[in-house]
Amino acid sequence: MNIKEKVPILVYDNQCYLCVKFAKMVEFLTRGNLTMIGHYSELGVKLGKTILGESALKMFWLIDEKTAYGGRAALLPLLITIITTKKEKSRKNKANIECDQGCKTVKAVFIRSASLFSNSKKIDL
Repeated sequence: MNIKEKVPILVYDNQCYLCVKFAKMVEFLTRGNLTMIGHYSELGVKLGKTILGESALKMFWLIDEKTAYGGRAALLPLLITIITTKKEKSRKNKANIECDQGCKTVKAVFIRSASLFSNSKKIDL
C-alpha cells in the first residue's frame, strides 16, 4: 500500500459521532484536501496493522510524507495543514458516519476530550 500519494491523511474513529463531527470540521477547513480514512474502514484497518500499531484505535492520526502523528502530537501539524493547504484535486475519501454507540452525551464529550489530551504518539515513516 503506497500512502505517499494519498497524504495528508486524517485517520479517525468512524464509529463515533463526535469523532466524525471533528473529521467533517477538519475536512471543511482544509477544503476537502485531506484524505479521510475511518479506523474501521478496510484501508483504516490496514494502516492500523502496518503503520500505526496497537495504539491505532486510541486516537486520531495525521499522516504526512515523513511522520504519523497521533492524538495530542497531531494537533499542531493538523493546524499547520489547515493553514497551508492549497486547493488540489478533489479527494475521494470523505468523512462518513457509522455511529452505533452512545457517543452523543455530555459524558462522551468529556471522555473523548480527555482521551485526546492524554494520548500522544509520533511514528517516523
